[in-house]
Amino acid sequence: MPQAVPYYEHQQRQAMTATCQTDIAYRSYNGWSNYETWNVALWINNDEGLYHTALECGDYQTFVEMFGEETSTPDGVCYGDPKVNVIELNSEIFDL
Repeated sequence: MPQAVPYYEHQQRQAMTATCQTDIAYRSYNGWSNYETWNVALWINNDEGLYHTALECGDYQTFVEMFGEETSTPDGVCYGDPKVNVIELNSEIFDL
């Protein structure tokens, strides 16, 4: 027969599960908030020319202005796509 779990332990387990699920929902695509943000970060981090340009720009908004909003990654994600999480990119790539 299974052992009964005290009520306070049950509450702690529920709180821990809710916290983990919230974190998973926030970081839903390979550790990034969505596909578009992940794809832009992937190309900036893995293309030496883009990476050095990004460092010179200092923030994502300046980077987009330099290339233009309609310019896209080789996978077709436009740098000016409204789905791109600018705050996340600035904190993960440009905040060095």
